[in-house]
Amino acid sequence: MQKILIVDDEASARYGLRRALEGIAEVAEAESAREVREMAAKGEVDLVLLDIVMPEEDGLSVLRWLRENGHDTPVLIVSALDTAQSAIEALQSGAADYITKGFDIEELRRRVANLLKISELDRENRRLRKELVAEGQFGRMIGKSAAMRRVFEMAERVAPSDATVLILGESGTGKDLLAQEIHARSPRAARAFVAVNCAALPENLIESELFGHERGAFTGAMQQRKGKFELAHGGTIFLDEIGDMNPVTQAKVLRAIENRTIERLGGSHPIEVDVRIISATHRDLREEIEAGRFREDLFYRLRVVSLDIPALRARKDDLPLLVAAFVEQLGARHGRKVRVSPEAVEQLLRYDWPGNVRELRNVLERAVVMSGSEVLSPRELPEELLAGQGPKTAAGNSGAPEFLDEPDFREAKRKFEIEFFRRKLEQHRWNVSKTAAEAGLHRQSLQDKLRELGIQRPGK
Repeated sequence: MQKILIVDDEASARYGLRRALEGIAEVAEAESAREVREMAAKGEVDLVLLDIVMPEEDGLSVLRWLRENGHDTPVLIVSALDTAQSAIEALQSGAADYITKGFDIEELRRRVANLLKISELDRENRRLRKELVAEGQFGRMIGKSAAMRRVFEMAERVAPSDATVLILGESGTGKDLLAQEIHARSPRAARAFVAVNCAALPENLIESELFGHERGAFTGAMQQRKGKFELAHGGTIFLDEIGDMNPVTQAKVLRAIENRTIERLGGSHPIEVDVRIISATHRDLREEIEAGRFREDLFYRLRVVSLDIPALRARKDDLPLLVAAFVEQLGARHGRKVRVSPEAVEQLLRYDWPGNVRELRNVLERAVVMSGSEVLSPRELPEELLAGQGPKTAAGNSGAPEFLDEPDFREAKRKFEIEFFRRKLEQHRWNVSKTAAEAGLHRQSLQDKLRELGIQRPGK
């Protein structure tokens, strides 16, 4: 039988609610916030009926504590306060419903029954999700290796809380997918998930993107604009590639985390924001701290919980599973039924996948599109895979890239960018939109970069 917890400091109010709900579920009582915390820690409650006005700690503080600590039990506020403001504040804090004292008994029983059904469905969903994690699936991410199961299990535990999460891993490992799934399994799932690619935004625009601006804040600011933090209010903001953020913006992000307020560019008033922060980077932030490029205090604020996604080369046991899943998806997308031959799978296993899961998917999509056969053989794979090596460089297949021998950093960076963008453009047949999407850039930003580097399509 399901269990309801009635929280009210007045014994008479608890007695009345108990009598009204007898027969629907087992009923327990509490008269203080301390008792609620003790019962919540045991995980024995399916629904909480919570009064707002209590002597030691008000009900809304208790509700916020429940949500911040990962307790997603539905809460029905039962209060004498009959104001729109108190109802809105309760719902924004995570209450499932609000009813004022003096209610009709049948109306109360109906609402409680509905919330108990929701609680039962949520519990069943959690059970099914745990089964999927055990089987090697976390949302759209797949992996049965011990390393990936550890990541999934930690993500499953942290998702219902409001804890700040830092996701580490090489480019292409699926950091964005993990962030999205953590949000989807959190109490904030019904609110916005706002992603920001910190590496793709020019330094002079990132503060405006994050915090917004007032009209006239700078040349071209013709009207007021909300930033990503405001747009994510009540939900989650995902700061992708935060290791590339400049120090000035890092300081403002730290202040936003600590004070839960932001200030628009050109503004003079703080704006309260309630957001959960998930960040990600492919960089070693401790090395960045030692080099003076990343703030140590921000690092510790971001790394309340750290999840490290292993590179594909470190979990090749997962590769056949990923291949089968991708080929099925891509075949359906392109209207074809295809499979990968054992010989091709063997060839894929010999490659080290510097681009990780993203590169694997791109290779398989090319093979599905270009092959005329229902069975993908090694012939459909790129040349570097057939050699069992990484992509060729100007210095030869086995040597280091040419730009690593360049003594001048700026020139090395320029040569790297030329090599990087040429390779990506060739992979996408010089389709700028697709290349920009994969590189995490705006189309116009990529076009500007190509002009700056003097890269043109062959024949033009």
